[in-house]
Amino acid sequence: MPKLDVDAIPQSNATGYPAPFDAAVQGRWWRRLAPVGGLTAMGASHVVLKPGAWSSQRHWHGDEDELLVMLTGEAVLVEDEGRTVLGPGDVCAWAKGVTNGHHLVNESDADCSFIAVSAGNRDGTGAYPDIDMTFGPEGYCRRDGTPYATRRPG
Repeated sequence: MPKLDVDAIPQSNATGYPAPFDAAVQGRWWRRLAPVGGLTAMGASHVVLKPGAWSSQRHWHGDEDELLVMLTGEAVLVEDEGRTVLGPGDVCAWAKGVTNGHHLVNESDADCSFIAVSAGNRDGTGAYPDIDMTFGPEGYCRRDGTPYATRRPG
């Protein structure tokens, strides 16, 4: 049956971000939908942000498209151009290779949730414009290429 029982999928707040960059995402809880649905050419996650939590460090992907659909609550999208409040039904898209760093921040006093979909080369490259970190097939590195000791989650 193609209908997924989201509540039955294990939830995690694991991150591969090295300290101190991991602190902002501790209130981010995700469920990987794609593997449960048998999908192999795209990623999809159901994400809940607790009040104060970030979806990620602000980032962009060189080889992966991203699509986000807000389900519940309110979050602030932070991009190079500024801040945009998102609510249920709002949809955002970021094309691979566009260096517009983005992330969501839950500045409200209630949980919010969204679906994040990605397609392309998961092992591709990208960067975090606000911090000294990039990513690629080798994992997380400083801008000078020195690797961090942590690994990107699968």
